[in-house]
Amino acid sequence: MERLEIGLLGPLVVTVGGRSVVPSAAKQRRLLALLSVNLGREVSMGTIVEELWGGCPPSGPAAAVQTYVKHLRHRIAAVTGADPKEIVATGYAGYRLGSAGARVDTREFEATVADANRALAAGDDERGAGLLGSGLAAWRGPALCDVQRGGVLRAEALRLDEVRLAALEARIAAELRLGAHTRLVSELTALTSLYPLQENLHAHLILALYRSGRASRALEVFRRLRSTYVSELGIEPSRRLQELHRSVLGCDPTLDAPVPSLVTL
Repeated sequence: MERLEIGLLGPLVVTVGGRSVVPSAAKQRRLLALLSVNLGREVSMGTIVEELWGGCPPSGPAAAVQTYVKHLRHRIAAVTGADPKEIVATGYAGYRLGSAGARVDTREFEATVADANRALAAGDDERGAGLLGSGLAAWRGPALCDVQRGGVLRAEALRLDEVRLAALEARIAAELRLGAHTRLVSELTALTSLYPLQENLHAHLILALYRSGRASRALEVFRRLRSTYVSELGIEPSRRLQELHRSVLGCDPTLDAPVPSLVTL
């Protein structure tokens, strides 16, 4: 049997031998996404019903779920030729998508991030940044962006997107420490537009601009962020970001060298 290839870092992808087995029906698609997120682990009937219908399940939801499982089994078995009940197995209180030989991009991404974090902790910024860049390249869009999501899938998608953002910030911080400030300015300009309230990215952009000889632009970035914080949140930027702002105003020579306390907020 050819192995399942599962992609959750973007639109849902589940293939066997290059052939997609993702159904077009919304409920079946969501069920496959839920089983894929929990690959190798049993998902209870209660969790499935909550994900598919929230607080408004139909009469006899278990029967509907059984029908969806049957369709998924037949769809995957038609491609793999394997026993359908080995693919979507019935457990004690729910169903489990078989994990034997399966590959899922989320687990590979998180393993790569863990390796990168170990490299960064050991002071190897070049290896850490390289690993993070490789892991981030696996993303094809927001997690599960083409699946109608209930509570469980929504929470998992948000978690994955947060892991992605943290990895992105860590990669940029490492590259700043490696002296790549000029190259990072355009990327950070786009990212701060996409995440207008994200302080870490603004701090990275301020530092990259300052090191690129564009102090006035760096100060403008701080003013814009402060204005957004005050008008939308009613608060000032963090103390660390204000310290970075004062350092730029005073042309603090420590900004010319990698200073983690000013790079990572």
